[in-house]
Amino acid sequence: MSHLSSLHAAFRSFAVAAALLAVGASACATGAAPSQSWRDARQMVLVLTDGWDATTGTLQRYEFRDGRWQSAAAATPIAVGRNGAAWGTGLHPAQADGPQKQEGDGRAPAGVFTLGDAFGYAAQADTAMPYKPMHATSYCIDVPDSPLYNRIIDTREEGEDAAKGSTEPMRLDLRNDGDPRYRNGLVIGHNASAAPGAGSCIFAHLWRTPGEPTAGCTAMAPETMDGLLAWLRPDARPVFVLLPRAEYARLAHDWQLPEIAR
Repeated sequence: MSHLSSLHAAFRSFAVAAALLAVGASACATGAAPSQSWRDARQMVLVLTDGWDATTGTLQRYEFRDGRWQSAAAATPIAVGRNGAAWGTGLHPAQADGPQKQEGDGRAPAGVFTLGDAFGYAAQADTAMPYKPMHATSYCIDVPDSPLYNRIIDTREEGEDAAKGSTEPMRLDLRNDGDPRYRNGLVIGHNASAAPGAGSCIFAHLWRTPGEPTAGCTAMAPETMDGLLAWLRPDARPVFVLLPRAEYARLAHDWQLPEIAR
């Protein structure tokens, strides 16, 4: 083997090793292994529904104080996916029993998730969470084979072709007669590794009419969202938990979730 060929072989070996390390790091970061990192959280947004196919439920805020989860606000109504919920990919261990979230299935991801950036139509918002204003050029990419899958982008930076095929423009008001749903919202950290087809663009956002189901997000009244945004603190490492009540009863002890009234 020539000296140049040896160099090429060594480079290929290094590249393969680096790729394997990156895959392993990504799997750990997205909770593919039984990660318990949410136990560091000091704020929790808890959404409960009456079953996998239920389209409505309740949202309640909790704070971890004096060694236990304590309610920080009364429960309020919310809506979830038009077909209910399904296990998503987040901080929780993978669950075999029950529906599994897929792109376009009309189900909200169930499990334990990080809460990401706040976003909205205005230039700024009353929240301590990182906030990103949306523009006419803002899209969330829901095209599974796109390298930008499950990311919010701006076509002024990525180019017009980057949003080709996307069904998630982030300024719904400009495209649908003042649609208020994304006027204020939060990114829910489902499928952070952007596994193709596992589901994308999962948000907490406003509802257009009370109880109207979503394509897979969690929708709520403006006053519920306002209270949520004002309450959340990044330093409290907030998490978002969505579960059918039967699954909550099964997992609450092991996952160290709040005690709730039956």
